[in-house]
Formats: sequence, C-alpha cells, structure tokens
Amino acid sequence: MGKARSAGARRKAPGIPVGARGGRARPNPNPFEVKINRQKFQVLGRKTRHDVGLPGVSRARAIQKRTQTLLKEYKERDKSNVFTDKRFGEYNSNISPEEKMMKRFALEQQRQHEKKSIYNLNEDEELTHYGQSLADIEKHNDIVDSDSDADEPGTLSAELTAAHFGGGGGLLHKKTSQQEGEEGEKPKSLKALIEELIAKSKQEKRERQAQREDALELTEKLDQDWKEIQTLLAHKTPKSENRDKKEKPKPDAYDMMVRELGFEMKAQPSNRMKTEEELAKEEQERLRSLEAERLRRMLGKDDENSRRPSHMSADDLSDGFILGEDDRRLLSYKDGKMNVEEEQSREASDGESEEEEGEDSGEEDPEESDDPDGHSDLESDGESEEGSGTPEKERRHAPGKRLTSDGQKAREAARTELPYTFVAPESFEELKSLLSGKSIEEQLLVVERIQKCNHPSLAVGNKAKLEKLFGFLLEYVGDLATNDPPDLRVIDKLVVQLYNLCQMFPESASDSIKFVLRDAMHEMEGMIETKGRAAFPGLDVLIYLKIAGMLFPTSDFWHPVVTPALVCMSQLLTKCPVRCLQDVVKGLFVCCVFLDYVSLSQRFIPELINFLLGILYIATPNKQNQGYTLVHPFRAFGKNSELLLVSDEEDMATWQRKSLSLHWASGLKAQTKTEANHTRLSCLAVCLALVKRCVLMYGVLPSFHDITRPLRALLTEHLADCSHPRELQELCQSILTEMENQKHHCQPLICEKSKPVPLKLFTPRLVKVLEFGRKQGSSKEEQERKRLIHKHKREFKGAVREIRKDNQFLARMQLSEIMERDAERKRKVKQLFNSLATQEGEWKALKRKKFKK
Repeated sequence: MGKARSAGARRKAPGIPVGARGGRARPNPNPFEVKINRQKFQVLGRKTRHDVGLPGVSRARAIQKRTQTLLKEYKERDKSNVFTDKRFGEYNSNISPEEKMMKRFALEQQRQHEKKSIYNLNEDEELTHYGQSLADIEKHNDIVDSDSDADEPGTLSAELTAAHFGGGGGLLHKKTSQQEGEEGEKPKSLKALIEELIAKSKQEKRERQAQREDALELTEKLDQDWKEIQTLLAHKTPKSENRDKKEKPKPDAYDMMVRELGFEMKAQPSNRMKTEEELAKEEQERLRSLEAERLRRMLGKDDENSRRPSHMSADDLSDGFILGEDDRRLLSYKDGKMNVEEEQSREASDGESEEEEGEDSGEEDPEESDDPDGHSDLESDGESEEGSGTPEKERRHAPGKRLTSDGQKAREAARTELPYTFVAPESFEELKSLLSGKSIEEQLLVVERIQKCNHPSLAVGNKAKLEKLFGFLLEYVGDLATNDPPDLRVIDKLVVQLYNLCQMFPESASDSIKFVLRDAMHEMEGMIETKGRAAFPGLDVLIYLKIAGMLFPTSDFWHPVVTPALVCMSQLLTKCPVRCLQDVVKGLFVCCVFLDYVSLSQRFIPELINFLLGILYIATPNKQNQGYTLVHPFRAFGKNSELLLVSDEEDMATWQRKSLSLHWASGLKAQTKTEANHTRLSCLAVCLALVKRCVLMYGVLPSFHDITRPLRALLTEHLADCSHPRELQELCQSILTEMENQKHHCQPLICEKSKPVPLKLFTPRLVKVLEFGRKQGSSKEEQERKRLIHKHKREFKGAVREIRKDNQFLARMQLSEIMERDAERKRKVKQLFNSLATQEGEWKALKRKKFKK
C-alpha cells in the first residue's frame, strides 16, 4: 500500500500545479522535518487525521506565539501601567451630557485660576494695607501740603507743581500762549505769575479750612441729635436697681461638682515602687539591725552606751531641747523654818504614781511584745524606767544599784525575746527544734523570718534552702497531725506559709506533695497484698490531700499533683472497708475533700456517690432491696451493716446537730453509749449534707435521675422511719424536693417507626444496549459522563504539557539573559585588561628610556 500511495503521488504531482485549487501556495516542506504517523492496521470507515505532521513548523509557531505573549509578560513582570480615565462624570449615567459639560467647564476655569505657587505674587490679586489698595497708594495722589498748619493730607495744583519743580518754563510758555490766543494782550511777567500762583494757593487753603470747620460742626450736631434719640429708644434702669431685681441663681449639682474638683488636691509624684529583691534586702537589713541590738542588750552593752553623755558641739544651739519634768525644789519657809514635810509628801505621791504606771505598763497585752515590728528593743528601756517604783530619794542614795537592776531586767528580756535572724534549717530535726515549745504566733514568726533572711535574691544558695524548707514544713505538719490530740490550729496557720513557698517554687512543692502521696499509695498497696484489705490512712495523709487542693488548681483537666490526689482518694473510698466510726469520719472527710476538688470543674465522681450510698445504707433500719446494689467496700449483710443505726429514742431527742471534728479521725476515746449515738447521728447529718451538695452539683447531667435513683430509694426509707430527729427528716425532705425539681435531660430509647417492607416483585429488568464492546450495558448518562471524564483527562494532560513547555521557554530566556550578561562582563573585563596592559607597556617603555639616558 505504501508503493501504491507513492505511485499515486508521483502521478498527481506533475499534473496539478500548486495552488490550483484556490488555496494559498505553501512552500514545499523539508522532507527531513516531515513526520509520518504510521498505523498498525487500517480500519474501514475511519478517517485518518494527523497521519503526517510537521514538528519543526509547529515548534516554530509555538515559539513565536510564546515570544509575543509569554515573553512580553515576563519582561513587563515588574511594571504596572494602568490607564485611568479621570474625566468628570464619564461613567455616571445619572448626569446629563449638558451637566457634564458645565461641570467640566467650571473645573477647568477653577484650575486655571488656582494659584500656581504660594510664593508667586505677580498674579491678579489685589493687595491692601489698612483697607487701601497698594496700587492706589503707590500713585502718591495724597500729597501733604507743606503750607497748611493741619496734619491732614492735601494736594497741590498742577500749576504750583509745575512752577516749583518744573522750572516754571513750561507753565509760563503755556500761559503766555493761552493768553495770546484768547486775549491777544501782552504776556505777564514771571513775578506776576508767581504772585498769582501764591494768591490762588492761599485761596484754596482757606476754602479747605472752611470745609473742614463745616464738617466738624455737622458732626457735633449729629452727635447731639443721636444722644437725644438714644434716650427715647431704650430706657435703661440704673445699675443699683438692676442689682436689686436680679437674683443670683442657686448653683446646680454640676456647678458644685466642678467647684469641688477645682479645690481637690492634685496628685503628687511619689517614689517608684520597689522591686521584690529590694524589699527583701531592706527587710533583711532591718532584721539584722534588730538582732544586733537585741544581742547588745542581752550582753549589757546597751547600758554602757546609754550612760555616756552625748557629744555636743560648740556650735550647738540646743534647738531641739524640750523641758519635760522639772525636778527642782522650791525653797519655802513656814514659821521661820524650811518646809521639808511638804516636799517629802510630794515625793511620796510621785513615787506612788510611778509605781501605778509601772503596774499598768506591766499588765499590757503580751502580744504587743511579740510583734516583730513593735520595736520591743526600744520599748524595753522605757518600761524598765517606768516600772521602777523606787522613790527619788532612794534613787539619789543608790544610783548604782538601780542601774544594775535595770540592766539585768533588760538582759533577761533580750534573752527571752525571739531572735530576728535565723539560718535556714538543713534537716527536719533543726526545724522541729526551732518551732517546738513555742506558741502559734511565735512559730509563724520564726518561719516568716527564715523566709525573709534567706530570700532567693539575697544569695545564690537560698533557693535550694527554701525548697528544702517546704519539705520540712510539710513533714512538720504531718508530725503535728499524728500527735494526740492533733494541733490543728498550728496546721491551719502554717498552710499560709506553705502557700507562699509553693508560689515561689511550684516544681519542688509539687515533687514534695507527689512523694508523700506516692508513699501513702505504696503503703496501702502493700497492706492489700499482705492482709487482703487496707485500712484508712492516718490523719496526716488526709491533711496532705486537703493541702494539695489548697496549693494547686483543682479545675484543670489534668494536673501533675491534683490528678494523682484524685486517684488516691478514689482508691481510699473503694478499697478501704468501713469497720468503725473512725473509718466513717475519715471517709466523710475524704468525701468533703473530693467535693472541694470538683466544685469548679463539676466532674462526676462515681466513687463518691457509691460511698455516700453505703453510708446511708448502714444507717437504714429496714433492709429492703429496692433496685439498688451495694459494691465494695460495703456489704449488704454482716457485722458492720448497721454501724450507724440508732435505736435509742432518748439519744435522738437529746442530739443536737454540729459539725464533726477531725480529732475523732485521729482516734476516738472511750465513749458512752449516748456519745456514740450522737456521733452516729452527726455522721448521718454530714452524709445527708454531702448528698445535697452532690444533687445541686450534678443536677445538669443528662443521667442525673438514673444516678440518684438508689439515693432516692434510701432517702424514702429514712423518711418512713419517723424515729429520726426532726432536723434529719427535714434535710431528707429537702434533698428529695431538689431531686424532683431537676429536669429530665434525656429521653429513653425507642425503636424507630419504619414503613412495612413491601413484597418482592418478580418483574424482569430491561436494560437497553446502546453499543457493543467495552461500553456495553451503560446508559446514555453514563456514556456522557465517561466522555466528559475522557475529555477532561485529555485537556488536563495538554495543559500540563503546555505549562511544562512554558517553563522550558522561560528557562531558556533566563539562560540567554545570563549568558548575555556574562559575555558583556567578560568583554568589559577583557577591555580593562587590554587598557591596563597598554598602560603597563607604555610605563615600562618610559622606564627603559630613562635608564638608557
């Protein structure tokens, strides 16, 4: 077939000339640039397209097209030329053409008349001076008449000006020519002309004077007439009458406030606020000075300094001298003898008054001496002087004895006083020795002074010392909790110091708390492994759990200290069985701490609800299963299933509601039967109060009613037993009312209502076969979808191919630009080297020529 085609082509070529069919004559393509797309086999009825291609021609066309479009955009990539049409109203269809033309004409005129420059004064603008135009002033029309006595400006006649300043020649010639033309008489002489000009000027002067006098008379007359008319127009009352008639209005609230603001004291500049380091340094210096003074008083050195007279310079005028008490005696005589008895009685009365003052000063509150800022070192001398009840006579006779007794008292007071500076303890024993045997205020004062003397900003190692102090204080709190009875007041006061240290060093504080909790958990797990059950921990662990909630935020989703504490409390409520009243008190305390932890986050704690349910169960007299089940650590039947049950009506009648004390958690002493029943009722009251808190907290949960269904059943049983005190019954009734008032947030699951399933129909499925082959069985929409997918795929490939070619074209253009720049640079460098070589050759030739000479 190839030969037949070539033969046909040879036969057709010489017959028909190129362009005979009316087409444009094309140049014969280069046979080496023609690409023939051969087919594997012929298909009948298919028209072949693109069987012969010209890749070179198409490539040239593509390059030309990219040169005209893409290259032009590439060269203008950093240029922005925008044509903006600023003609007025060109694109506003609401304005008529006449209005557009009028407005454009007005804008053009305005633009022409605008001042081109603010410094260009040569424009059509009239400048004035005192209301007169400068152009008129420059004409000098107003010439002062030198002959006039008045200061008003006047004018000279043209004849006089010409006669005086023009030489008189022109004027005289003019006059003579006029006289000759009019009268034909003999012209006047120069002297006659000058006399005539003088007379004329005097006459004009008299006329101006007369006009000026007439104007003055008319002005005065007009003023008089105006005064007469003015009195008729408006009748004004005298000022005195106006004062009587006008009353000053009362100032309103706004005026009073404005006046008050005007009299208020303005803000005065104050000193800048000191930093924490500066405050710590000042506090340390103050404590050191007080401690040094205390040591001086304790050693007796302060008395020696007080005996020495104070130095006074020769220039001192004693401005600060104050005369206090005059001890001089008045000399008096009675019946010729000196009056001595009155003086003795006066001295005795003075001694008694001093003794009373000393007793009053000794009966003062001892707390004032413990105040760190009370300057007790300064008050001790005054107290010793006031407290001395010896009369002045004995003081005069034995001054040395009085001084020694005062010094001993001061030294004893200094020894009993707390030191002002403390070294940070290095062990728990040191801290315990510092705090043991002291009152609550003194212990707090010692801890506070340790922190102030060892502030982290004062020395390098103070931070580690205070971090250790937190652990020691925590251990000291546990030691106080294990005492019998526990010193809870000291623990309550020390929590403030623990909080301050925790704010300064949160990481070390969290490590200490976690260590304590980890130790308690390990102990409980070991007890479970050995004995099979665990007991509630001591009061120290419970207080540690309470302190952890006070020192760290409990509302976080996860916290490195609070989360382990929550896990620890949940383990206590689930693994520790209730065997005695002490366990009940500890469990209720853990429940209180649990509620404090979740009060903000309102996190649901199932262990808490289970424990409260068990407490209510062991306090219920009638054990009837009403749809609830007990879980560990409670049992439905057994030794402790009725631990909180009270059957004595007299004990119920004498019971009074009060809060449970933590002293009971440390160990209950031997109690009578009545005291034990009162304790059971108190535990039940606390349990009901906790249940009420849970109801109020968890009322928003969707499953609230399902959670509280067992509690509702047990509370109903409590109400059925009318032997309980009235307060407990009212509390149960209020809890049930709160449960009923909560809304139902969830609905029970119901099967969906669906239509009945229809019977199966055995109707044959008819599928229209549109085309055989690979598209068999597809509908028209499916064929259209496949066609669009195929077209999209083909266009996508073509677009990717064009983008790739555009990138290659731009890369070639950039490479050509780089090559051109490099060639230009090489050419310039070569030119520079040539010029330098020429200069070097000329310089060497000149040098050789000099050597030859």
